[in-house]
Amino acid sequence: QSQLYVLYEHAAGFSLFSVKEFEEVSMFIPQVESSVTDIAKFNSIVKLAGFAPFKTAIAALENINAISEGIVPQDLLHFLDDFFAKLKKKKCTLGIADAKLGAAITEAVGVQCSHFGVVPEILRGVRFHFAKLVKGFTDKSAGVAQLGLGHSYSRAKVKFNVHRSDNMIIQSIALLDQLDKDVNTFSMRIREWYSYHFPELVKIVPDNYMFAKTAKFIKDRKDLTQDKLEQLEEIVMDSAKAQAIIDAGKMSMGMDISIVDLMNIELFAERVVKLSEYRKKLSTYLHNKMNMVAPNLQSLIGDQVGARLISHAGSLTNLAKYPASTVQILGAEKALFRALKTRSNTPKYGLIYHSSFIGRAGLKNKGRISRFLANKCSIASRIDCFLEQPTSVFGDTLKQQVEDRLKFYESGDVPRKNIEVMKEAIEAAGQESASAAQSAKKSKKRKKPAADDDTETNGTSNGNGAALVEEEENGNGAAADEEPKKKKKKKNKNKQAVEA
Repeated sequence: QSQLYVLYEHAAGFSLFSVKEFEEVSMFIPQVESSVTDIAKFNSIVKLAGFAPFKTAIAALENINAISEGIVPQDLLHFLDDFFAKLKKKKCTLGIADAKLGAAITEAVGVQCSHFGVVPEILRGVRFHFAKLVKGFTDKSAGVAQLGLGHSYSRAKVKFNVHRSDNMIIQSIALLDQLDKDVNTFSMRIREWYSYHFPELVKIVPDNYMFAKTAKFIKDRKDLTQDKLEQLEEIVMDSAKAQAIIDAGKMSMGMDISIVDLMNIELFAERVVKLSEYRKKLSTYLHNKMNMVAPNLQSLIGDQVGARLISHAGSLTNLAKYPASTVQILGAEKALFRALKTRSNTPKYGLIYHSSFIGRAGLKNKGRISRFLANKCSIASRIDCFLEQPTSVFGDTLKQQVEDRLKFYESGDVPRKNIEVMKEAIEAAGQESASAAQSAKKSKKRKKPAADDDTETNGTSNGNGAALVEEEENGNGAAADEEPKKKKKKKNKNKQAVEA
């Protein structure tokens, strides 16, 4: 007959409970269920056999993290070894909540583990009465320990790599889209506003950003003289356009404008220019962020389309979970449900329509290429999501595959098989990671001698450093001791000379 022990992992530490009358209890599980809530009855079945508290909160977090992954932590291993060594080969069974952890304990300690039968009910009772079963514990102290560990455990699980956070991409693409709308609206407003005074400028400078800069520089068209030609050339970046603006200013049909109105137009134009410049900076930031978070998706379909896919899915992980058919129509949900309602043709593409590949494809092949591109997008997003070291090798390979497919639709050239292409990409990625590791090793080797030189110089200058210790160990300690004596003799000689 084997003795049953139950392992319970609490926020305060590991505990082992001995269960009496195992054979009888296991036959009457309903009786156990009723006795679980009664502490008097439960105490007659279960007794505390051993308790190993956690020393620090960090140790508790490390142990619980290991247990959640089905790994036996060192603290638990020592605790179980010490406990079962005292029992001297008695037949024992260890009740455990997690089967995966039970298999790891059986392999490490050699104790038979069980996670079914009466064990779940016993563990439920232990969890319910833990504060009363362990001496020195109260419900309050147990609750505080559980709350503290719960917070730290959740924080550790939620933690992610700061440089690879896709939340920043979602926010930046949303802001970029909003800025595009706002800049267009404001540019139209300034065109209308300034055209009352200088209507000819719109035809000469059609670009919104350039128009705002030019309007801010010109202000009153009557002050526009030939002296300002060079400055206008710098803004417009065209000497012919600059000359045309000056000529049009002399012959303009626009109305005269007051100084107050001009000041307001100038202030508004300055705001529009700043917004446009900020939009450029934001697009650069998005490019860099996409390069860190999703380099393969970026190299396949570009910054903005890739970022919109991530934003629409909610996160890169969500996008990686989607099948290719969902990625294909992502962003066209309204059209899809309308088509399903009316039983008409479903949409061929959603957000990926803005990719250059679909624009380049023929009218007949747009649906085919969108399906193929969605397939490659789902592969790229999965690689980006689960690859530890980000690399754009796979994205470049997938992009080349889409290019080859476009050629196949146009000219009939048969593209290479996916297996061959992917094997080459994996080899290239392996070589890239190996070269990165070698360069990291070289940089470390270069840094080490510099550090050694510093320690040597510091040792010699301080007098009490590592250099003197080394000299004493090499047998040069005597020489070091003789130097101060010589100095003393010199000092005595100097004293005698002064006295004389």
